[in-house]
Amino acid sequence: MARDKSPIVKQSRREGYALAPKAHKVMAKKTGIPGQHADMRVRGGSLYLTQLREKQKVRRLYGLLEKQFAKLMKEAQKADGLTGENLLEYLERRVDNTVYRAGFATTRRQARQLVSHGHFLLNGRRIDIPSIRLKPGDVLEVRAKSQKSEYFKGLESIVAASSQAPLSWLKADAKKMKIEITGLPKREEAEVGINEQLIVEYYSR
Repeated sequence: MARDKSPIVKQSRREGYALAPKAHKVMAKKTGIPGQHADMRVRGGSLYLTQLREKQKVRRLYGLLEKQFAKLMKEAQKADGLTGENLLEYLERRVDNTVYRAGFATTRRQARQLVSHGHFLLNGRRIDIPSIRLKPGDVLEVRAKSQKSEYFKGLESIVAASSQAPLSWLKADAKKMKIEITGLPKREEAEVGINEQLIVEYYSR
């Protein structure tokens, strides 16, 4: 399965936005674009560049490749409602993001790996596709075999230490190792600091 393996901290510095918790500490010490000739690159300036950087930031934040993101955007454009809000809702409802949002993983990359390795059941069936989009009524739970692993034995501690705030659209139970989807994500529950309108404008050129 294709995925972006470039260092998340380097990506964060390029976008000027912490894409993962560990990036906060590094970015507090190292500011600006990474690379030997970073000072020669132009930051800001054109509206197009601003739109591009916002699109790249959100794409990297949720761990999608360019084609995956463009395909999701096309679907969001065809759906009823505001395109930008549709896009964020689709991103939030991905299985890997849901596992992260529930506190079952410390990063989205880790959540993606857990799903890809087949540790979860969706409505009783084993899955290994991180991009599956969940809907109200769906239930994610850790496989019985996986519950015996050292990682999942410590799941309650992982969730307790998580910085994730409670969300209206999911209910997580670390003791039972289960996540229930109770509704749809609200715009205000998406990651902070996202300007989805810039992304809509980028794809509307």
